[in-house]
Parts: sequence; C-alpha cells; structure tokens
Amino acid sequence: MRLKHLALTVVLSIVPFSSAFAGEDVLNSGDTAWMIVSTALVMMMTPAGLALFYGGMSRYKNLLNTFAMTFVAYCLSSVIWMMWGYSLSFGPDIGGIIGGWDNLFMNGIGVDSLSGTIPTYVFALFQMTFACITVALVLGSIVDRMKFSSWIVFAILWVTFIYCPVAHWVWGGGWMGAMGALDFAGGTVVHINAGVAGLVLTLMVGKRIGYGKETMFPSSITLTALGAALLWFGWFGFNAGSQLAADGIAGSAFMVTNTSASMAGLSWMCAEWLYHKKPTVLGLASGVVSGLVAITPAAGFVNLPASLFIGFVAGIFGFFSVAILKHKAGYDDSLDAFGVHGMCGIWGALATGILQIRQSTKPEKG
Repeated sequence: MRLKHLALTVVLSIVPFSSAFAGEDVLNSGDTAWMIVSTALVMMMTPAGLALFYGGMSRYKNLLNTFAMTFVAYCLSSVIWMMWGYSLSFGPDIGGIIGGWDNLFMNGIGVDSLSGTIPTYVFALFQMTFACITVALVLGSIVDRMKFSSWIVFAILWVTFIYCPVAHWVWGGGWMGAMGALDFAGGTVVHINAGVAGLVLTLMVGKRIGYGKETMFPSSITLTALGAALLWFGWFGFNAGSQLAADGIAGSAFMVTNTSASMAGLSWMCAEWLYHKKPTVLGLASGVVSGLVAITPAAGFVNLPASLFIGFVAGIFGFFSVAILKHKAGYDDSLDAFGVHGMCGIWGALATGILQIRQSTKPEKG
C-alpha cells in the first residue's frame, strides 16, 4: 500500500513538472481568481467611477446625458470586443499592424483554452474592460457638444479602427512591442490614445456655445470626488492585474500605484494653492487621477522612490496643463481629458524608460 502511495505521489509531482518543462501553459487557480477580481475592479471603473467623475464635472443639464454616454460606451465596447475586437487586437499578427480574424466571435477559444496561467476567456474579459474605459475617456473632451446618436457611431468606429490596432501594436505582437516599447498597463494604449483622440475631436467639433463668456459650473463636485475614489479603487485591478498573475510584481504594482496617486494629489493641491491661493476638492481629485495615469505604464517596472517622483511631477504637470496650457492654446477640452490623460500619459511613458529598474516577468499576452 505504501509503495502505491509513493508511486502515485511521484506521478503527480512529475506530471505538472513535465508540462511546465515542455513549455505548456498550466492553469493556476490563484492567478485565475486574482484576474477575475481584477476584471471586476476595472469593469467598475467605467459605468460607476468614470460616469460619476465626468458626470459631476459636467453642467447639470448634461448630467444624465454624460451618464448615458458613458454607459453606452461600455455596452458597445463589450459587444464589439467579443465579436471582432479581441481578434483584431490579439489575433495572429498581420504585418505588425493588426491581428487576424482567427478569433472572430471568440472562435477557437473554449473553456480549456489558456493564456499563460489563466483561462483565455478571463484574459479576453480583462482586456475588454480596457477597451471600454479607453473610449469612455475620450468623452471627457467633448461633453456638451455631441449628440447621443453621433457618440454611438463614433464609439463603434473608434474602438474598431483606433483602439484595436494600437492595442495590437503594443500588446498583441505588433511593431511597437517588437521595438521594446514599455507599457505595463496602458499608458500608450489607454491614456495617450484617449487623450490625443479627445484633443483631435475637440478641435474638430469646436468650442461649446458660450465658452469663455459664461461660467460653466460643474453639477456636483461630490459626485466627482466619489467617482475619483472609485477610479482609484478600480485602478488597483487595472495596474496590478496587468501582471496577469498573483505574484510579487503585482504586489509592487499595487504599492506604486497607490503611492503615485497620493503624491500627485498632494502636488496638484500645492500647485493650485500657490497659483490660485486656495486648494479645491476638484483639484485634489484631479491630481489623484493624474498620478494614476502617470504610473500606469510604469507600474511593473519601477520601485517606490520612482513612483513618488512620477506622482509628484504628474500632479504639477497635470495642473499646469489644465490651468494654463489649455487656455494659452485656446482649445475647449470640456473635462480635461487631454490635459490629464494625454499629458500625464506622455509623462508616464517617458518616465517609464528613464526610471525602469526591472523587466516585467508577466506571461505572454494573447
């Protein structure tokens, strides 16, 4: 009997070792559980966190419309992603530009399919939440100026023809990834992408009626502060989850994310205090988001001191982008999507290369 138990133990210990030695993906329940939680956290960021954050900053007459446009962006992106978005982003590479059609409607992927140590379905859902929030971020630049029906058309086209190719370039085996571009959780794919799109859309649709002539009060700073808190909470899944495993780098990404956000909130507050002679809740909340944006591409590559520096610069950089650059340049970025996400995303991407101390060991995406 003891010999049988010994033989069974030996067999069970050799089988997983052999699979790993052969380079086969092996399901890890801990990684899977963490990624399901991370996916839920990032999902909450769009129809809850971002809707409140943007809704509170918009004028009262546009509050419900802002919520509706955020919700519909999430719904549309979710459907597009499962129909063709995932395949275009993470399908077999075509010339370094786009993925193939092999996984159209999630074709060829089943419950036993794995991406690294997690089910491919979980990986696809996690990446879906990134597509959802990215297009919703663009909304911040054109609140008050676009019809609901026009926004629907824009969201469909933008996710398909802009987000999916850029995601493939960086994460899906495209030309930027091949060059060694560092983007741990979406500094380029999400924030620079959304910020620049928001700026272009702002210039195309023109300024709001009455802009610069009448005061446009936000509907509720309380809602904005609550939205910022939910974004902050969800961002732990956004950044730490991008390791695609429950390991030390995920823990480090969690730590530097919180530190950068806190430091940026303080530096924005101080810059605003010095420039406007008083701090505001809106400024503090915006500073936190600036720090979260800036640490996103760097989260898995930098240490604690670097995160303090990234957050400190992000808060000041974000404040002056919103308080000075926008007015000097003369564009009407309604809720400062470019000033916060575009400019701080650029800073974060540059800082990643300058301050990197480690290579991420995350499993291969796709």
